[in-house]
Amino acid sequence: MAFGRSIRARMTIAAVTLFGAIVLAGVCAISMIYPVGARADLLAHAGDASRHLAVMIDERPFTGPIPPRDRVYVMQIVDAAGRVHAANDGPGGRQALTRAWPAQGDSQVQDRVCLPDGCLVVVGTRNPTSVYGSVVAYAAMHEPFLLRTPFLPLLLSGSAAVLVALLGWGAWHGTGRVLAPVERIRSGLDHFSAQDLSRRIDVPDTRDEVAELATTVNQILERLEDAVERNRRFVSDASHELRTPITGLMVRLESGLAELDEKEWRAAIKDTQRLSDIMHDLLLMARLDAGAPVKQERIDLGQLVKEEAALRCFRLPVTLDVEPAIHVEGNRLRLGRLLTNLLANADRYGNSRIWVCVRGRADRAVVEVLDDGPGIPQEMRERVFERFTRLDHTRSRDTGGSGLGLPIARDIAEAHGGTLEVGDGPGARLILRLPRS
Repeated sequence: MAFGRSIRARMTIAAVTLFGAIVLAGVCAISMIYPVGARADLLAHAGDASRHLAVMIDERPFTGPIPPRDRVYVMQIVDAAGRVHAANDGPGGRQALTRAWPAQGDSQVQDRVCLPDGCLVVVGTRNPTSVYGSVVAYAAMHEPFLLRTPFLPLLLSGSAAVLVALLGWGAWHGTGRVLAPVERIRSGLDHFSAQDLSRRIDVPDTRDEVAELATTVNQILERLEDAVERNRRFVSDASHELRTPITGLMVRLESGLAELDEKEWRAAIKDTQRLSDIMHDLLLMARLDAGAPVKQERIDLGQLVKEEAALRCFRLPVTLDVEPAIHVEGNRLRLGRLLTNLLANADRYGNSRIWVCVRGRADRAVVEVLDDGPGIPQEMRERVFERFTRLDHTRSRDTGGSGLGLPIARDIAEAHGGTLEVGDGPGARLILRLPRS
């Protein structure tokens, strides 16, 4: 639970920090840009009204109030003495709004005047040749409330604070809803043990990444359960295989060394050899399972088959059909062990002869080992590659093998990027495929 809360807190803090930085930047930008833009707009509008008013008094004076103009609050014609010659109806009256006068060489002047009802932005345009003489035409506009008070920054800051708080609340609850299935997966895994791997994680009906995660976890648990079960069977079968020769040795030794005849001595030696073979097979399988790196070299596969067939003493004659120059990359000792296991299997179950064929097929080197024995039933063609598996008619541990030969052969083939499978034939037909060098 602490794990989920930690991620939830970090995600919430990250979201609030990022969003807060963005909102703060927006508040600062608006607080700086809006007053400048709004004031520039007021000055431009007042300036247009002031210039228009200055042009109107070039030829004739006003006989009444100055006509109103959109958004302009006060308009006046004022001379240098401060006397108002004309004004619009309204609060302007006959008193000059400002005494600001354009500097020498300037035609306009800007000012800001505050009255009881608010502040005004004033722009004046000088007309030295008007019908009134040298006068300035003033136009004044109300300054918006947001420009003359700190209300805008306060409003933006308050709104930003509320938005960030809402985001933090939403992020906290949103991440909580998102992480809830993950937390259930974590808590479910926390209750698993090696003694009970049959349990599975509930997959949420959301069809999203969390559901895919739960599905993947269940697939991993299924493979783990299968691996543990295989390991348990392996330990049980290995114990059973080792018990028979060890028991035989103990019985013979307990009967007294002096009382053993030649036949019993040979039986004891056979049990010892069987025990040694099983231990060597178990050691090799452990190394293959560990995936330990071994020396690789370029090997003439046909030549290796010939060497292995010549080095071993088999019960049945071996007929070779080898295509030359079929090369593979691999470890000579392990590939030799693979071929020996295939030949030994054919020799054990064949009736009169063994056939070995080596051929090149595109980018694959193919080795086929056949015998004329009873063959392997269709339903047993994968089971024979399981450890300690024997066919029903060879279940005897005295005549049959240990059940490790073909599993070791397939493990070696797969370690070299190849495959080993059972093919169709009158007898047993084992097909090895390896990548060509």
